[in-house]
Amino acid sequence: MALKEGDKIPEILGTDQDGKEVKASDYAGSKLVLYFYPKDSTPGCTAEACSFRDNFSALRKAGYQILGVSVDNEKSHKKFIEKQQLPFPLIADTDKKLVEAFGVWGEKSFMGRKFMGTIRTTFLIDESGTIEKVIGPKEIKTKEHATQILNN
Repeated sequence: MALKEGDKIPEILGTDQDGKEVKASDYAGSKLVLYFYPKDSTPGCTAEACSFRDNFSALRKAGYQILGVSVDNEKSHKKFIEKQQLPFPLIADTDKKLVEAFGVWGEKSFMGRKFMGTIRTTFLIDESGTIEKVIGPKEIKTKEHATQILNN
């Protein structure tokens, strides 16, 4: 059963690019942008991450913390963060616990081929760890995603 608006997020979110455990309580008292993306260093995912990077101070001023999630490993995340100079952590959900809990792991198709993967989705979470809004893949404009959230 996928998490939806009004649900509390799980306490243990996973481990970041440095192998550090990330918990929901780390973000208590702040609003959180928890965004799920398919793969490090691909064009759409890079555009989305850079949108958050370029608007980081505006998002922080609006009270948001940023946390990205993909099924890539810590080493891949570290490289992606360094190359793109991302000022926020990325969770390495290699066991797919988080993508499955949030209901964003599913069948996708690309050039006629069907496969399982992360469905680009963003969850806006309030100061108490409750999901306020879910932004689905059809609504997300990767290059302007941070602005979409700020104008929400």
